[in-house]
Amino acid sequence: MAVTIKDVALASGVHVSTVSRTFSAAHLVNADTRTRVLAAASALGYRPNRAARALSTRRTGNLGLIVADIANPFFPPLIKAAQAHARRSDHHVFVADTDEQARVEEELIRSMATQVDGALLVAPRLSNRLIAELSADVPFVVVNRQPAGLPAVLMDVASGAGQAVDHLATLGHREIALLTGPRASWTNQRLERAAEEAALRRGLVLHGVGPNQPTEEGGAAAAREVLDLGATAVLAYNDLVALGLVQELRDLGASVPGDLSVVGVDNTHTARHCDLTSIDMPTAAAGRSAIDLLLHRVSSGDSPGTVTLDTRLVVRGSTAPPPA
Repeated sequence: MAVTIKDVALASGVHVSTVSRTFSAAHLVNADTRTRVLAAASALGYRPNRAARALSTRRTGNLGLIVADIANPFFPPLIKAAQAHARRSDHHVFVADTDEQARVEEELIRSMATQVDGALLVAPRLSNRLIAELSADVPFVVVNRQPAGLPAVLMDVASGAGQAVDHLATLGHREIALLTGPRASWTNQRLERAAEEAALRRGLVLHGVGPNQPTEEGGAAAAREVLDLGATAVLAYNDLVALGLVQELRDLGASVPGDLSVVGVDNTHTARHCDLTSIDMPTAAAGRSAIDLLLHRVSSGDSPGTVTLDTRLVVRGSTAPPPA
């Protein structure tokens, strides 16, 4: 005989409604109770009927996750953490890539709206106005952007930028080049403002270079301009830009960190392997927090507010005192 929700309730010592909430709105269930229910369901081989649940709750059990560039190593840890966290609440995540294009982002949101209960927008390129307009069709949680009235998960890149500038100043650098990213990027705006404030506080000269594509090619294209500036250190929009810059600088005969110190943002696995000093962004934690906020919003209909996660500078071999 097929195992029913009543069997799971009996085995775990809870009411049937608690079992139902465990699979449809797990964040509303006490953690110990949820663990006990899931263990009983697993032992009995219980699988919730998703089609029946969709009919009764008008929910699909599916969530969307839209990222700017899935090839960027910043995104995979966030995607994996979000998917794993959603599965614990019996939800599945559909992932889509906008290739850094706002038009594609809008098309994806509109096409997903009828297929998912809610969506995560990670580093969106759309305007806040359009995000607010589209949120009428599907509940959103936004990562690394803060549109008014919508729940968001923010990684405090401003704090990381201040730490990076302070680190370079302590090493003795007096002129820093800031390689900016796309103008529509919230991270870029926060990074630029924080770097300017930190440089002013330290009495440093900050040269803005950009906007640049958030890719290795974008970093490589800026290398000649960076050398012509006469700066002795660089803070780049992300690790891809930083690593593209480092490679091109070496091809042009400049050494890192001998002639130029370089700092990236994201602390991706590529940065770790390439000995790049970088600002660590807690991407996995952001993915889990965003899923929690989205499930709360889907089940309750209200906006659970904003979560801000700390960042930190990880110092490696790409930064050193400036040349004499």
